[in-house]
Amino acid sequence: MSSRVSRRHVLAGIGVLAAPGILRAQPAWPDRPIRLIVPFGAGGAIDTLSRTVASKFAEVTGGQTLVVENRPGAGGTIAGAAVARERPDGLTLMMADIGANAIGKELIPSLSYDPPTAFTPIIHLVNLPAVLMAHPSVTATTVQQVIDQAKARPDGFTYSSAGNGNGSHLFMALFLKEAGIRMVHVPYRSGAEMVTALMRGDAQFGFPTVSSGIGQIREGNARAIAVGNASGTPLLPNAPAISTVLPNFEVAVWHGIVAPAGMDPGLARQINQVFGRIAAMPDVQQRIFETQAGNVVGGSPADFAAHIAREVARWTPIIREGGIASG
Repeated sequence: MSSRVSRRHVLAGIGVLAAPGILRAQPAWPDRPIRLIVPFGAGGAIDTLSRTVASKFAEVTGGQTLVVENRPGAGGTIAGAAVARERPDGLTLMMADIGANAIGKELIPSLSYDPPTAFTPIIHLVNLPAVLMAHPSVTATTVQQVIDQAKARPDGFTYSSAGNGNGSHLFMALFLKEAGIRMVHVPYRSGAEMVTALMRGDAQFGFPTVSSGIGQIREGNARAIAVGNASGTPLLPNAPAISTVLPNFEVAVWHGIVAPAGMDPGLARQINQVFGRIAAMPDVQQRIFETQAGNVVGGSPADFAAHIAREVARWTPIIREGGIASG
């Protein structure tokens, strides 16, 4: 399991932050309970991750509390708008998601804030791998066979997603573009509904996270065709990477910590150090892997800022060309 975790990045980020003198001028953080706003409801992947992190917060902060507060709605942008209005004093943080913190305004043009500029990136915590799944009635068992069959019957296949503009929608949109094929999109309201639709045969394909789909794959209700990340996952050892057929194809759901824009860089480094220590804990890494197939990333605030910028640049043309809008 440890080979699946980017521990080198976590420890490298911590090492830079712990250099002598960097934190001396900044008051101690945290000196009171901190709120962590989660942009989706209780029980989902991002909520599970948030509570895993929160359970270790007191251990690395001398007893301070990280209070998880769920604010679901509008693809995470209700929470995003609320956090964007807060002061950058370190008392309110957010568990970042691609919609609320990167591409939300592309999906909802009337959004009251601009995700790429409304937040201070703190740390990239995890990547959650995704899997291209098929209903058992689909005879294709490889990526190339999926492509060949889809080309032979344009618009003959449907795929489910967890909603318009959701990662499962964007991943499939990118796959279809790179493969040069078409399928009919059927959006649902959640990852659970998306997988259930696929299991029932209401859709032939889907692209959920591994943690969302692996139960149905193991029970034989769906087939794993391939995974979105180039390194694969030991949880699905027989599912190759899509990049073996479509070079450079790589997708994953990512989450991290952000704060309101304008935070003092010294404070951002302190907060990064705290969450970096949590992310480096072996039991945290193991729990994230076992419950969500997730890989810990870590790194500096600048690393996370660069990642978000790449995601904005990558998905903006996919959204615009596909006429994708949140709904």
